[in-house]
Amino acid sequence: MPAAQTADRLAALLPADVLLIGEQHDAKEHHQIEQEVVSSLAARSLLAAVALEMAEVGVSTAKLKPSATEEQTRRALSWDDQAWPWQAYGPAVMTAVRAGVPVLGANLPRSRMQDSMNDSKLDVQLPGPALKAQQQGIRTGHCNLLPESQITPMTRIQIARDITMADTIHQLVVPGKTVVLIAGNGHADRILGVPQHLRADLEAKSIHLRAGDGSGTDRTDAFDGVWSTPALPDTDYCAGLKEQLPAAGK
Repeated sequence: MPAAQTADRLAALLPADVLLIGEQHDAKEHHQIEQEVVSSLAARSLLAAVALEMAEVGVSTAKLKPSATEEQTRRALSWDDQAWPWQAYGPAVMTAVRAGVPVLGANLPRSRMQDSMNDSKLDVQLPGPALKAQQQGIRTGHCNLLPESQITPMTRIQIARDITMADTIHQLVVPGKTVVLIAGNGHADRILGVPQHLRADLEAKSIHLRAGDGSGTDRTDAFDGVWSTPALPDTDYCAGLKEQLPAAGK
């Protein structure tokens, strides 16, 4: 997508206190669009901060100078390059750093995952139909390989992640500017994800970056905009999961 087209589409969604960009993690074009959005907002002095699913809460570039190196930035964010290739996310992150805008981790720390799995209070954080949809998303997202006993604990982790991202955003809001969250599509979903946990007084807009035509799977209430990019080659995402969870379906 040309940068000018990104800027035009972005302008149509503004003003917004929060802009949630839902990506497909392995889509190169999505990372390019994210960098273009960050650049466009920064150029207009509208960028309050960038929050990332790709780093845990508690890490930040706030103390870095705009001249900081990529290595200094990766260290500040405790970047896990195996999970999240820096070459994919570095351009958007460094665009914010160069503009003097903080980039922060927004994801639930691994150290809190077990507690979240056991926290039944998370079961009432979504309306009933949304909770059921989230649970079904966990099933299908894991290729129907998880034992049923794991569906509720894994759903709680997803909800805890969304709440953690929302709490991070709340700390970053600046009147007249926009906080950008970069995360997977599920987290940006207005009905199931982070927007469910944002303060009601915040103007939040969600973008679905979609690789391919979606085959009619769009839910019109889930996002404020769907930005399509070229389809990716067919990939059997379940094959690797079957190797990791060979006995899960038994």
